[in-house]
Amino acid sequence: MHPDLPPLYLWQQPDWPQWRFDAAALAGPLAQVHQAQGHLMGRMGELGLAQREQATLQVLTQEVIKTSEIEGEHLGLQAVRSSIARRLGMDIGALAPADRHVEGVVDMVLDATCRFDQPLTAQRLFAWHAAMFPAGFSGMMRIRIAAWRDDAHGPMQVVSGSARRQVVHYEAPPAQRLESETAAFLQWFNTDAPGDPLIKAGLAHLWLVTLHPFDYGNGRISRAVGDMALARAEGTAQRFYSLSAQIQRERKDYYDQLEATQKGTLDITPWLAWFLGCLLRAVQGADGLLASVLGKAQFWQRWAGTPMNERQIKIVNRLLDGFDGKLTTAKWAAMAKCSTDTALRDITDLLERGVLRKLEGGGRSTGYGLTVPSPDSTLFLTGGGLEWGPDGLQKRTQAVTPPDR
Repeated sequence: MHPDLPPLYLWQQPDWPQWRFDAAALAGPLAQVHQAQGHLMGRMGELGLAQREQATLQVLTQEVIKTSEIEGEHLGLQAVRSSIARRLGMDIGALAPADRHVEGVVDMVLDATCRFDQPLTAQRLFAWHAAMFPAGFSGMMRIRIAAWRDDAHGPMQVVSGSARRQVVHYEAPPAQRLESETAAFLQWFNTDAPGDPLIKAGLAHLWLVTLHPFDYGNGRISRAVGDMALARAEGTAQRFYSLSAQIQRERKDYYDQLEATQKGTLDITPWLAWFLGCLLRAVQGADGLLASVLGKAQFWQRWAGTPMNERQIKIVNRLLDGFDGKLTTAKWAAMAKCSTDTALRDITDLLERGVLRKLEGGGRSTGYGLTVPSPDSTLFLTGGGLEWGPDGLQKRTQAVTPPDR
C-alpha cells in the first residue's frame, strides 16, 4: 500500500488489532440470544438421553454439511451422518461407506465442539487443515497443507468474477506476518477475560478469517473456531442448533458483512450485531429440530407393534432422518440392495399397514411418504431434512457460492 493512501483493510489500521465495540448497543441483542438459549436448553432438557443424542447427531450433521455448502461444496448427507455416528459410538443401523473428504470435515467439527475445553494451538489448526485436505489438493489445485500460507503466487485475495473482470473483495495480511499475528490471536482466544463469551465467539470468527492464514479452507476453519467458542460459552459439547446452517441461509449477508467489516474500522459493532442476530435466528430455528426429533420418536411409538423386516426398518429410518428427492420403488431397491420386485412388495406391505402412503401427482414414477402419528399431519419426503406440519411439505432453495480461499 502506498504510504500516502489511507488504510484499506482492518489489519492496515495503525491501532490493529485493538478491537472496539459499543457494549450498550449490543446489550439488547445479547439478552435476546441468552434468553433463547435458555429456552432451548430447557426444552432439550425435557427429552430423554437417546433423543438428545439424536438431536446432537442431527445438528452436527447439519453443521458439517452447511459449513461446506457455504463455500459451494456439497457433501452427502448419509456419508456425513454415518461418519459422525461412528465417532460418537451411536447405533444408527447400516452405515454409509467412509469418504476421506467427509471424514476430514467431520474430524474438525467434532474436535472443535467435543474438545472445546482444550487449548487452541497452531498445531491443532494444522491438524484440522490436514484432515480437510488429505491429498494436498483443493480440486485440481495443489495447496500447502498444515502450514501457514507463503504467498508464493502473490498476496492472498478473496476475489470473484472472471479472469478479465475480477473484483477483489479482500486482501489478507502478508504471509511474513502470520506467525506473530496468529500467535497473538491464539493467546487471546485461550485467555479467560471479562466480557460476554458470545462476543468472543463473534470476534474469534472475524479475527481468524481476517488473518486468512491458510491457502484454502479459511472460512470453514474460522467457523469451527467460532463454534468452539460457542461450546465454551455454553459449557457443553452437545449441540442443539447449527450456526453454519443459519449462515448458509443468509450467506449473501454473511459475505457482505465480512467485506464491509474488513474494509472498515476497528469498531466492529455492526459485525457483532449481525453475528448475534444470526445466532439468535439459529437458536430460535432449533424448534424445528426439536419437532423432528420428537416426531421420529412418536412415529416409532405409533408403529411399535407393526412387524417390519430389516429393509423396511432401514428405509423408514432413512426417510425419518432426511431423504433427497422423491422415494420411488427404484430408489428403495437401490438403497435396500434388493430387486425392484422385492422393493415393491416391501412398499405394498407398508402401504397396506398404513405406514406409507402414496404422494399425489408424482409424474412418471409413483412417490411415497410416511404417515406420521397425528391423524391430520403427514410427512412428505421431498428433500433432505424434515419439516412437520399439517401438509408436511418441505420447501428448499439451493445456491452456489464462492469457495473459501
